[in-house]
Amino acid sequence: MSNPQQLRYSKEHEWLSVAEDGVSTVGITEHAANALGDVVYVQLPEVGDTVTAGETCGELESTKSVSDLYAPVTGEIVEANQDVVDDPSLVNSAPFEGGWLFKVRVTEEPSDLLSADEYTEFSGS
Repeated sequence: MSNPQQLRYSKEHEWLSVAEDGVSTVGITEHAANALGDVVYVQLPEVGDTVTAGETCGELESTKSVSDLYAPVTGEIVEANQDVVDDPSLVNSAPFEGGWLFKVRVTEEPSDLLSADEYTEFSGS
């Protein structure tokens, strides 16, 4: 398993793209998707919602368990991935591509986000 180098990662297993015009894309890592098992339901924050770094902003339900989704940054949701809501298996099959979860206009970024190498060491993946 390879964690893309251009992304940053949270210790709650979310990934974050580098902000373009202040907007970052968020998803869960392949490590988290594999640990969850087959994702069957996704609840995402809605456009206009404000999320706070480290706080719950949604939910992922799999055949194994239910897991909270945490915001890796603070900001306003500008887009939720309707494709993932319609087909939650995208979280498992393409966690770094079509399985992204939401886009957020970042107002504050925590200092403890990890690089790909740091996340690999942290997660053992």
